Amino acid sequence: MKDMVNVALPKGRLGEKVYGMFAAAGFECPSILEPNRKLIFENEAAGVRYFWVKPSDVAIYVERGSADVGVAGKDILLEYAPEVYELLDLNIGKCRMAVAAKKTFRDNPERTLRVATKFARIAREYYAGLGRDIDIIHLNGSIEIAPILGLSDVIVDIVETGKTLLENDLEPLETIVPISARLIANKASFKFKGEQIEAIQEGLKRQVAIS
Repeated sequence: MKDMVNVALPKGRLGEKVYGMFAAAGFECPSILEPNRKLIFENEAAGVRYFWVKPSDVAIYVERGSADVGVAGKDILLEYAPEVYELLDLNIGKCRMAVAAKKTFRDNPERTLRVATKFARIAREYYAGLGRDIDIIHLNGSIEIAPILGLSDVIVDIVETGKTLLENDLEPLETIVPISARLIANKASFKFKGEQIEAIQEGLKRQVAIS
C-alpha cells in the first residue's frame, strides 16, 4: 500500500474552501465535515490524512516534514521564505499586500519613512528596491491605528476590500504584490511521495481551471 500523504489545511473559511477543492479532486475525507473537535482526519482509500492548523503555521509543518503538502498564503511564503516547493496557485483567498497611509500623507524623501507592519521582510525588500530609507515598526495587530496615532507614516498590510482602511480615513497608495493561496510541498516528501503529490497537484489544477 502507498504511503499516506499528510495535508496541512489552514483553519477557517479558506481551509474549508481548500478542502472542498481537494474533495472535488478525488481526495475526500467525509469525517472532516462532522461536527467535532478533532484535528486529524484520514481516508486510507484516498491515501490522505488531513489536519487543521493555524494558517500562519502551515508552512512550518510542511517545511519541517510533519506535513507532506499544505496550503499557505503567498504572504506567508514571501515573509518567512520557508524551504518548500510552491506547486500551484489555487486562485482563492485573493487579496494584495499594499502600502497605505492617511489621506493627508505626503512623503518627504529626505526623512526616514516610518513603516508599521507585521510583514517586515516584504516591506524591507520593497523599499530597498525603491532605494528608500525606512524604519520598520513591527506590530502584530491593529496595524491601521499606527498612522492615525502618529506611530508611523505608512503601513504595509494585507488589503482585501479596502473597507477597513476607508473607515479609518486611510487609503492604499501602492500594491506591492498580489496574494492568493498556494499549494506547497515538503522537498523530501516530493522526492519520496512524488507520485501521490503530483496526483493531488493535477487534481487541484483541474479544479482551478474550472473555477
